[in-house]
Amino acid sequence: MSLKIATWNVNSIKARLPNVLEWLEEAKPDVALLQEIKTVDENFPAMEIEERGYNCAVHGQKSYNGVAILSKHPLSDVTTGLPGDKDDDQARYVEAWVEAGGDSVRVASIYLPNGNPIDSEKYPYKLKWMDRLAARAQALLHNEEPVVLGGDYNVIQADGDCYDPAAWADDALFKPETRAKFRTLLNMGYTEAWRTLHNETHVYSFWDYQAGAWQKDNGIRIDHLLLSPQAADRLVACEIDKGPRGKTKASDHTPVWCELTA
Repeated sequence: MSLKIATWNVNSIKARLPNVLEWLEEAKPDVALLQEIKTVDENFPAMEIEERGYNCAVHGQKSYNGVAILSKHPLSDVTTGLPGDKDDDQARYVEAWVEAGGDSVRVASIYLPNGNPIDSEKYPYKLKWMDRLAARAQALLHNEEPVVLGGDYNVIQADGDCYDPAAWADDALFKPETRAKFRTLLNMGYTEAWRTLHNETHVYSFWDYQAGAWQKDNGIRIDHLLLSPQAADRLVACEIDKGPRGKTKASDHTPVWCELTA
C-alpha cells in the first residue's frame, strides 16, 4: 500500500473546478491539499468532488484565502485555523487525520501569507504566522506520528528555486528573514520532500500570469511538502506535475505530489 499526497494552490475553486476535477481523475491523488479556494464553506463544490470518491474538510473565506483537504479515506480530528492567535480570521490552515489503516497520516493544508509589500503590516503578519506554524509543527512532532504539512508556503528557499534572484531580492518571499523562519521547520526535523529527492535547480511550481512567465519558464518554487521523520521514512517519490499549468484557465500554481509507502 502507498499514499499519494498532493498540494495545489488552485487560485479559486469556482474558476478552476473543471481543471481540478480533470486532474483528480487523471492524477488520482489519495489526498489533495488545496489552497486559495476563495469561497465560503457552503459554496465549496463538495458534491462534485465527493462524486469522485473524496471526503472534504474545508476552511473557507469569502473571495480570499481558503484551504481544503480532499481524501479518499475517512478524515477525523479536523482542526481549522492555525493555533496561536484567536483574533486571526484569515482562513489559511486546516489539519486532519487521514484514516488509512497502516498508511494513516496527519496532513495540513497551508496557505502561508504572501507578506508583500514588505513596508506594510503584511510582512510582520507573515513572520508572526510563520512563528505560529513553527510552534504547531513542533507540537506535532511530539506525537511521533507521520505528518505531512503541504501547501503554498510563499517562500523561495534558495537562488536555484527562482528564475532571477536579483529580481526577487527585496520580495517578502525571498527575504533572509523569511527563509530563516522556513529553515526553522527543517532544523526541527521536517524534510522538504521534493528537495530531498532532487538536486536539480530551476524547477518551479508557480509562474505568474504576467509577461509570458509560463511560456518563458520564468518561475519560482514555493509549493512544498514538509514531512515529519515518521513520514519521511516512508517517502519514495516526489514530483512537480506541470500539466495543469498548461491548461486553459489554469491556476498560476501547479500541483506537487509525494508518495509514501506503508
